[in-house]
Amino acid sequence: MRKITAWTAIAVAGMTMGIATGMTAAQAPGAGWATLDGTPPLVIAHRGASGLRPEHTLAAYEVALEQGADIIEPDLQMSRDGVLIVRHDPYLSSSTDVADRPEFADRRAERFGREDWWVADFTAAELQSLFARQTMEDRSDAHDDRHRVLSFEALLDFVEARQAECGCRVAIEPEVKLPAQYAALGLDPLPALIAALDARGLNAADAPVIVQSFDPEFLRRLDAVSDVRLAMLYSGPDEADANAGGLTLEEIAAFADGVGPYKANLMTPDGDSTGYVEAAHAAGLVVHTWTVRDDRAPLVGETVEDELRALYALGVDGVFTDFPATAVRVRAQMGE
Repeated sequence: MRKITAWTAIAVAGMTMGIATGMTAAQAPGAGWATLDGTPPLVIAHRGASGLRPEHTLAAYEVALEQGADIIEPDLQMSRDGVLIVRHDPYLSSSTDVADRPEFADRRAERFGREDWWVADFTAAELQSLFARQTMEDRSDAHDDRHRVLSFEALLDFVEARQAECGCRVAIEPEVKLPAQYAALGLDPLPALIAALDARGLNAADAPVIVQSFDPEFLRRLDAVSDVRLAMLYSGPDEADANAGGLTLEEIAAFADGVGPYKANLMTPDGDSTGYVEAAHAAGLVVHTWTVRDDRAPLVGETVEDELRALYALGVDGVFTDFPATAVRVRAQMGE
Protein backbone atom coordinates (compact mmCIF):
# COMPACT_ATOMS: atom_id res chain seq x y z
CA MET A 1 0.00 0.00 0.00
CA ARG A 2 1.17 3.50 -0.75
CA LYS A 3 2.06 5.48 2.32
CA ILE A 4 -0.39 8.38 2.45
CA THR A 5 2.03 11.05 3.59
CA ALA A 6 0.15 14.05 4.96
CA TRP A 7 -2.93 13.43 2.83
CA THR A 8 -4.61 16.15 4.84
CA ALA A 9 -2.33 18.70 3.13
CA ILE A 10 -5.07 18.82 0.50
CA ALA A 11 -7.65 19.43 3.20
CA VAL A 12 -5.40 22.00 4.86
CA ALA A 13 -5.06 23.79 1.52
CA GLY A 14 -8.83 23.80 1.29
CA MET A 15 -9.23 25.07 4.84
CA THR A 16 -6.80 27.89 4.10
CA MET A 17 -8.74 28.90 1.01
CA GLY A 18 -11.98 28.54 2.94
CA ILE A 19 -10.87 31.10 5.48
CA ALA A 20 -10.61 33.61 2.65
CA THR A 21 -14.00 32.67 1.24
CA GLY A 22 -16.17 32.31 4.31
CA MET A 23 -15.84 28.75 5.63
CA THR A 24 -17.21 28.58 9.16
CA ALA A 25 -15.26 27.50 12.22
CA ALA A 26 -17.69 24.59 12.61
CA GLN A 27 -16.15 23.01 9.54
CA ALA A 28 -12.74 22.57 11.11
CA PRO A 29 -11.31 19.03 11.27
CA GLY A 30 -12.96 16.97 13.96
CA ALA A 31 -16.51 18.26 13.38
CA GLY A 32 -17.84 14.71 13.12
CA TRP A 33 -17.59 14.03 9.39
CA ALA A 34 -17.59 10.42 8.15
CA THR A 35 -14.65 10.99 5.80
CA LEU A 36 -11.54 8.84 5.96
CA ASP A 37 -9.69 11.22 8.30
CA GLY A 38 -12.64 13.10 9.82
CA THR A 39 -11.97 16.34 7.96
CA PRO A 40 -14.77 18.07 6.02
CA PRO A 41 -15.38 16.75 2.50
CA LEU A 42 -13.64 18.76 -0.18
CA VAL A 43 -15.45 20.72 -2.87
CA ILE A 44 -13.71 20.10 -6.20
CA ALA A 45 -14.47 22.52 -9.03
CA HIS A 46 -15.13 20.24 -12.00
CA ARG A 47 -13.29 21.88 -14.93
CA GLY A 48 -13.61 25.05 -12.85
CA ALA A 49 -17.06 26.52 -12.19
CA SER A 50 -18.04 25.00 -15.51
CA GLY A 51 -21.75 25.48 -14.96
CA LEU A 52 -21.21 29.23 -15.08
CA ARG A 53 -18.27 29.79 -17.44
CA PRO A 54 -16.80 27.82 -20.36
CA GLU A 55 -14.96 24.86 -18.91
CA HIS A 56 -11.22 24.91 -18.32
CA THR A 57 -10.85 28.66 -18.69
CA LEU A 58 -9.20 31.07 -16.29
CA ALA A 59 -12.63 32.64 -15.81
CA ALA A 60 -14.07 29.28 -14.72
CA TYR A 61 -11.24 28.73 -12.25
CA GLU A 62 -11.48 32.28 -10.91
CA VAL A 63 -15.19 31.91 -10.21
CA ALA A 64 -14.60 28.52 -8.58
CA LEU A 65 -12.09 29.94 -6.10
CA GLU A 66 -14.29 32.96 -5.42
CA GLN A 67 -17.12 30.56 -4.56
CA GLY A 68 -14.95 28.69 -2.06
CA ALA A 69 -13.88 25.57 -3.96
CA ASP A 70 -11.09 23.68 -2.21
CA ILE A 71 -9.62 22.14 -5.36
CA ILE A 72 -9.72 23.03 -9.04
CA GLU A 73 -9.62 20.30 -11.68
CA PRO A 74 -7.83 20.60 -15.03
CA ASP A 75 -8.13 17.78 -17.58
CA LEU A 76 -4.92 17.31 -19.56
CA GLN A 77 -4.50 16.45 -23.25
CA MET A 78 -1.29 16.57 -25.31
CA SER A 79 -0.49 18.93 -28.17
CA ARG A 80 1.39 17.87 -31.31
CA ASP A 81 4.58 19.39 -29.88
CA GLY A 82 4.28 17.62 -26.54
CA VAL A 83 2.71 20.31 -24.37
CA LEU A 84 0.02 19.57 -21.80
CA ILE A 85 -3.21 21.36 -22.76
CA VAL A 86 -6.18 21.90 -20.45
CA ARG A 87 -9.12 20.32 -22.29
CA HIS A 88 -11.57 17.57 -21.41
CA ASP A 89 -12.11 16.17 -24.90
CA PRO A 90 -9.42 15.15 -27.39
CA TYR A 91 -11.48 16.88 -30.10
CA LEU A 92 -12.13 20.61 -30.28
CA SER A 93 -15.38 21.41 -32.09
CA SER A 94 -17.69 21.29 -29.08
CA SER A 95 -15.57 23.40 -26.72
CA THR A 96 -13.79 25.96 -28.95
CA ASP A 97 -14.24 28.19 -32.00
CA VAL A 98 -12.03 25.97 -34.17
CA ALA A 99 -14.80 25.31 -36.72
CA ASP A 100 -15.00 29.06 -37.39
CA ARG A 101 -11.28 29.43 -38.01
CA PRO A 102 -10.57 29.10 -41.75
CA GLU A 103 -6.84 28.70 -41.19
CA PHE A 104 -7.56 25.36 -39.51
CA ALA A 105 -10.16 24.03 -41.96
CA ASP A 106 -7.74 21.48 -43.38
CA ARG A 107 -7.02 20.00 -39.94
CA ARG A 108 -10.40 18.30 -39.74
CA ALA A 109 -9.83 14.55 -39.65
CA GLU A 110 -11.60 11.31 -38.80
CA ARG A 111 -10.54 9.42 -35.69
CA PHE A 112 -12.43 6.95 -33.55
CA GLY A 113 -15.35 7.19 -35.95
CA ARG A 114 -15.69 10.97 -35.52
CA GLU A 115 -14.94 13.82 -37.94
CA ASP A 116 -13.42 16.67 -35.95
CA TRP A 117 -10.36 18.74 -35.09
CA TRP A 118 -8.06 16.93 -32.65
CA VAL A 119 -5.79 18.35 -29.96
CA ALA A 120 -2.93 16.09 -31.04
CA ASP A 121 -2.90 17.66 -34.53
CA PHE A 122 -2.23 21.20 -33.25
CA THR A 123 0.78 22.87 -31.68
CA ALA A 124 0.42 24.41 -28.25
CA ALA A 125 0.61 27.89 -29.76
CA GLU A 126 -2.20 27.09 -32.20
CA LEU A 127 -4.36 25.63 -29.46
CA GLN A 128 -3.85 28.64 -27.24
CA SER A 129 -5.04 30.89 -30.07
CA LEU A 130 -8.48 29.26 -29.87
CA PHE A 131 -11.34 30.64 -27.79
CA ALA A 132 -13.36 28.44 -25.44
CA ARG A 133 -17.11 27.88 -25.62
CA GLN A 134 -19.77 26.41 -23.35
CA THR A 135 -20.16 22.71 -24.13
CA MET A 136 -23.74 22.22 -22.91
CA GLU A 137 -26.56 23.63 -25.03
CA ASP A 138 -28.83 24.38 -22.08
CA ARG A 139 -26.24 26.55 -20.34
CA SER A 140 -25.51 30.21 -21.03
CA ASP A 141 -23.21 31.01 -23.94
CA ALA A 142 -22.73 34.61 -22.76
CA HIS A 143 -19.06 34.00 -22.06
CA ASP A 144 -18.22 32.16 -25.29
CA ASP A 145 -15.29 33.36 -27.39
CA ARG A 146 -13.89 35.51 -24.57
CA HIS A 147 -11.32 33.22 -22.97
CA ARG A 148 -8.39 31.38 -24.56
CA VAL A 149 -7.61 27.69 -24.35
CA LEU A 150 -5.04 27.10 -21.60
CA SER A 151 -1.84 25.16 -21.36
CA PHE A 152 -1.11 23.41 -18.05
CA GLU A 153 1.77 25.84 -17.56
CA ALA A 154 -0.63 28.78 -17.90
CA LEU A 155 -2.93 27.23 -15.31
CA LEU A 156 0.00 26.73 -12.93
CA ASP A 157 0.98 30.38 -13.48
CA PHE A 158 -2.57 31.33 -12.48
CA VAL A 159 -2.37 29.14 -9.38
CA GLU A 160 0.92 30.70 -8.30
CA ALA A 161 -0.48 34.20 -8.82
CA ARG A 162 -3.59 33.41 -6.77
CA GLN A 163 -1.47 31.95 -3.99
CA ALA A 164 0.63 35.11 -3.89
CA GLU A 165 -2.54 37.22 -3.69
CA CYS A 166 -4.31 35.27 -0.96
CA GLY A 167 -1.35 33.92 1.01
CA CYS A 168 -2.91 30.47 0.75
CA ARG A 169 -2.35 27.20 -1.09
CA VAL A 170 -4.49 26.43 -4.13
CA ALA A 171 -4.95 22.70 -4.59
CA ILE A 172 -5.26 21.08 -8.02
CA GLU A 173 -6.51 17.67 -9.13
CA PRO A 174 -5.40 17.18 -12.74
CA GLU A 175 -6.80 14.29 -14.74
CA VAL A 176 -4.49 12.89 -17.40
CA LYS A 177 -6.70 11.94 -20.34
CA LEU A 178 -6.01 9.01 -22.70
CA PRO A 179 -2.35 8.50 -21.70
CA ALA A 180 -1.97 5.21 -23.58
CA GLN A 181 -3.39 6.67 -26.79
CA TYR A 182 -1.09 9.68 -26.60
CA ALA A 183 1.92 7.48 -25.82
CA ALA A 184 1.12 5.46 -28.96
CA LEU A 185 1.42 8.71 -30.92
CA GLY A 186 4.83 9.38 -29.39
CA LEU A 187 3.32 11.95 -27.00
CA ASP A 188 3.69 10.25 -23.61
CA PRO A 189 2.22 12.70 -21.06
CA LEU A 190 4.15 11.29 -18.09
CA PRO A 191 7.50 13.10 -18.67
CA ALA A 192 5.70 16.37 -19.41
CA LEU A 193 3.65 16.06 -16.22
CA ILE A 194 6.69 15.25 -14.07
CA ALA A 195 8.62 18.17 -15.57
CA ALA A 196 5.75 20.59 -14.89
CA LEU A 197 5.39 19.44 -11.29
CA ASP A 198 9.15 19.46 -10.70
CA ALA A 199 9.44 23.01 -11.98
CA ARG A 200 6.88 24.23 -9.42
CA GLY A 201 8.04 22.14 -6.47
CA LEU A 202 4.84 20.09 -6.67
CA ASN A 203 6.31 16.65 -7.29
CA ALA A 204 5.96 15.56 -3.68
CA ALA A 205 3.58 13.65 -1.43
CA ASP A 206 2.79 16.73 0.65
CA ALA A 207 2.09 19.00 -2.33
CA PRO A 208 -1.53 20.14 -2.82
CA VAL A 209 -1.84 17.92 -5.90
CA ILE A 210 -3.75 14.75 -6.73
CA VAL A 211 -3.19 13.23 -10.17
CA GLN A 212 -6.13 11.18 -11.44
CA SER A 213 -6.66 8.88 -14.40
CA PHE A 214 -8.88 6.08 -15.66
CA ASP A 215 -5.71 4.27 -16.78
CA PRO A 216 -4.22 2.06 -14.03
CA GLU A 217 -1.04 1.39 -15.99
CA PHE A 218 -0.34 5.10 -16.28
CA LEU A 219 -0.84 5.53 -12.54
CA ARG A 220 1.46 2.58 -11.84
CA ARG A 221 4.14 4.14 -14.05
CA LEU A 222 3.71 7.46 -12.28
CA ASP A 223 3.83 5.81 -8.87
CA ALA A 224 7.18 4.26 -9.78
CA VAL A 225 8.82 7.66 -10.37
CA SER A 226 6.91 10.09 -8.17
CA ASP A 227 5.53 10.46 -4.63
CA VAL A 228 2.69 12.75 -5.76
CA ARG A 229 -0.71 11.48 -4.68
CA LEU A 230 -2.76 9.47 -7.15
CA ALA A 231 -6.44 8.65 -7.64
CA MET A 232 -7.90 5.84 -9.74
CA LEU A 233 -11.07 6.88 -11.56
CA TYR A 234 -13.95 4.46 -11.90
CA SER A 235 -17.10 4.67 -14.01
CA GLY A 236 -18.63 1.33 -13.10
CA PRO A 237 -18.49 -2.39 -13.82
CA ASP A 238 -20.34 -2.03 -17.13
CA GLU A 239 -17.87 0.47 -18.59
CA ALA A 240 -15.37 -1.69 -20.45
CA ASP A 241 -13.02 1.20 -21.21
CA ALA A 242 -13.05 2.77 -17.76
CA ASN A 243 -13.61 0.14 -15.09
CA ALA A 244 -10.32 0.35 -13.20
CA GLY A 245 -9.09 -2.65 -15.16
CA GLY A 246 -11.14 -5.01 -13.01
CA LEU A 247 -8.93 -4.21 -10.03
CA THR A 248 -10.08 -4.60 -6.44
CA LEU A 249 -9.83 -1.68 -4.05
CA GLU A 250 -6.98 -3.45 -2.28
CA GLU A 251 -5.09 -3.75 -5.59
CA ILE A 252 -5.72 -0.08 -6.33
CA ALA A 253 -4.37 0.85 -2.90
CA ALA A 254 -1.02 -0.65 -3.90
CA PHE A 255 -0.35 2.27 -6.26
CA ALA A 256 -2.98 4.94 -5.51
CA ASP A 257 -4.10 7.00 -2.53
CA GLY A 258 -7.68 7.54 -3.61
CA VAL A 259 -10.46 6.46 -5.92
CA GLY A 260 -12.80 8.57 -8.05
CA PRO A 261 -15.98 6.57 -8.59
CA TYR A 262 -19.09 7.79 -10.39
CA LYS A 263 -21.67 8.66 -7.74
CA ALA A 264 -24.16 5.96 -8.79
CA ASN A 265 -21.63 3.37 -7.60
CA LEU A 266 -21.96 4.71 -4.06
CA MET A 267 -25.71 4.91 -3.43
CA THR A 268 -28.94 3.32 -4.53
CA PRO A 269 -31.74 5.56 -5.86
CA ASP A 270 -33.19 5.42 -2.34
CA GLY A 271 -29.99 6.86 -0.91
CA ASP A 272 -28.78 3.64 0.72
CA SER A 273 -25.06 2.94 0.69
CA THR A 274 -23.79 0.27 -1.67
CA GLY A 275 -20.83 -0.27 0.66
CA TYR A 276 -18.30 1.19 -1.79
CA VAL A 277 -17.27 4.15 0.38
CA GLU A 278 -16.91 1.96 3.45
CA ALA A 279 -14.82 -0.58 1.53
CA ALA A 280 -12.61 2.12 0.02
CA HIS A 281 -12.00 3.66 3.44
CA ALA A 282 -11.19 0.21 4.85
CA ALA A 283 -8.54 -0.08 2.13
CA GLY A 284 -7.12 3.31 3.15
CA LEU A 285 -8.40 5.12 0.06
CA VAL A 286 -10.11 8.50 -0.02
CA VAL A 287 -13.19 8.77 -2.22
CA HIS A 288 -13.70 11.73 -4.59
CA THR A 289 -16.97 11.23 -6.46
CA TRP A 290 -18.33 12.86 -9.64
CA THR A 291 -20.23 14.88 -10.83
CA VAL A 292 -22.87 16.94 -9.01
CA ARG A 293 -24.65 19.49 -11.21
CA ASP A 294 -27.28 22.01 -10.11
CA ASP A 295 -28.97 21.87 -13.52
CA ARG A 296 -29.30 18.09 -13.75
CA ALA A 297 -31.65 15.67 -12.01
CA PRO A 298 -30.22 14.51 -8.67
CA LEU A 299 -29.23 10.92 -8.08
CA VAL A 300 -31.29 10.83 -4.88
CA GLY A 301 -33.95 13.13 -3.46
CA GLU A 302 -35.68 15.96 -5.28
CA THR A 303 -32.96 18.62 -5.37
CA VAL A 304 -29.22 18.89 -5.82
CA GLU A 305 -29.05 19.86 -2.14
CA ASP A 306 -30.63 16.50 -1.27
CA GLU A 307 -28.01 14.75 -3.37
CA LEU A 308 -25.14 16.65 -1.75
CA ARG A 309 -26.43 15.98 1.76
CA ALA A 310 -26.68 12.27 0.99
CA LEU A 311 -23.14 12.13 -0.42
CA TYR A 312 -21.67 14.09 2.48
CA ALA A 313 -23.50 11.94 5.02
CA LEU A 314 -22.21 8.82 3.27
CA GLY A 315 -18.65 9.92 4.02
CA VAL A 316 -17.24 10.86 0.63
CA ASP A 317 -13.97 12.76 0.98
CA GLY A 318 -14.59 15.05 -1.98
CA VAL A 319 -17.28 15.95 -4.50
CA PHE A 320 -16.71 17.16 -8.05
CA THR A 321 -19.24 19.82 -8.97
CA ASP A 322 -19.89 22.27 -11.81
CA PHE A 323 -21.40 24.73 -9.29
CA PRO A 324 -19.04 25.02 -6.31
CA ALA A 325 -21.10 27.60 -4.39
CA THR A 326 -23.96 25.15 -3.86
CA ALA A 327 -21.68 22.39 -2.59
CA VAL A 328 -19.90 24.85 -0.26
CA ARG A 329 -23.22 26.14 1.09
CA VAL A 330 -24.65 22.68 1.81
CA ARG A 331 -21.42 21.61 3.50
CA ALA A 332 -21.51 24.72 5.69
CA GLN A 333 -25.10 24.00 6.70
CA MET A 334 -24.21 20.42 7.66
CA GLY A 335 -21.20 21.63 9.66
CA GLU A 336 -23.20 24.04 11.78
